[in-house]
Formats: sequence, structure tokens, C-alpha cells
Amino acid sequence: MDAMNSMLDKQVEITFSGIQQPLKGVLLEVSSDLIVIYNELNFYYIPTIHLQYMTLNQHPTTFLDPPTEYPFELESSSISYRKMLMSAKGMFVEIYITGNQSVHGYLTHIMNDYFAFHSPIFQTIFISMKHVKYVVPYHPNTTPYSMKLENFLVQPSQVTFSRTFEQQLKKLETMFVVLDLGENPHKIGVLNTCNHPFLEVHTATGKSVIHSDHVKTIHLPASRKGDNFTGRIV
Repeated sequence: MDAMNSMLDKQVEITFSGIQQPLKGVLLEVSSDLIVIYNELNFYYIPTIHLQYMTLNQHPTTFLDPPTEYPFELESSSISYRKMLMSAKGMFVEIYITGNQSVHGYLTHIMNDYFAFHSPIFQTIFISMKHVKYVVPYHPNTTPYSMKLENFLVQPSQVTFSRTFEQQLKKLETMFVVLDLGENPHKIGVLNTCNHPFLEVHTATGKSVIHSDHVKTIHLPASRKGDNFTGRIV
């Protein structure tokens, strides 16, 4: 902590899991599980668990003057990952998970180790907290995809929310699910069984066994309007 505190209000360069290029900006806040970086365009709220290294930017190309007001209301003396998520609830944000997987929308429910997120593309997504690489708030008076606010109304979820991500996975047994935003066809299909720590998914071409610790997100395919399909295979 002392090493990072010495870099506060200075331009830094950081690398963390999932990104291809280092992120450069001013280090604004530090806690045991969260740092805040401003890079002239956006505020980045980054869980420290994914931080690989941080160093002072010895050759900054621009002078950065961060705004005095932050998007999320956080007390600097007690910032934390969970408090940031609570403050972000209901606000438009970008959440980066890994690779090319970014989702846009807003948090609706925050549970013990995951949260529910509403996206106009994926509808309700359950996202494991430990796999979030960063959260970027949208600028005021802007919306994802320039959509009107009424298009972001949350549709009633097909399932209720459990306290933990593992319990939520168990609740989705026998339902047609998409894991990790469908990045891999082996992660799309019927969740046949969930016996910790392994999931058995029946895909279009066979069967996949997946370790639950590596499941980043899970969502149900959006039903068409007027369709009675609930996602559960009986």
C-alpha cells in the first residue's frame, strides 16, 4: 500500500490481467482492493487483484488535470471494490471482463460475490466479481449505443437471485444458458448439472465439463416478445 500511495496524483503506467496494452493515467485513489485511474477521457475503477505491475510514467506526453468531482460518490478514506459497485448501481457503465468482452448497461442487484447487470444486448447477466477487470462510468447525459432511456427498462428476470454465484449456477440447472457471453461454442447449451466445482453443459454438438471458478458471466438467451420459452428444458 505504501508503495502505491507514493504514486498518488502522479502519472503512472499499469498492466493488469486481460489487457493488451498498458493503461496510462493519473493515479487518484488507492485501497487494498481497488485503484482509480484517470486518463483524460475516463475514470477507470480497477480491482487490485488483477494488477500485474504499476510504475511511474517517466515520459508523459500530455498534462492530465483530473476533474475535482468523481463519477461515483466514494469517501477516499474508505474506498473499496464493493462500495464502488454499490455507488455505481443504476448508473450507466462499461464493465470489462477479458479479451474483447466488454458489456454496457447498469448494475441492478449486488450479491455476495456476483452482481446482476442489465444490458440492452444480453438483458440480465450474472457477473462474477472476481473476474471484473475494470468499471468505467459513462459521461453524464450519455447512454450506451445512444439509446433512449426508456429502452433500458429492466425486464422481469426469469430466475430469482441467490446469495452466491455458485448457488446461482445451481439454480440454473436444466436451463439453456450462455457462459462468458458465448465466446466459445462449448459454453453455450443446457446446463445439465452443477456439482461444485464442475458444470456439465450439453452443447449443440456434445458435452462440455467446465470448472466453475473460470465462469466469468452467465445469462439466459433473450426470449422474443410473445414467446413463452422460459429457458428451462424439461
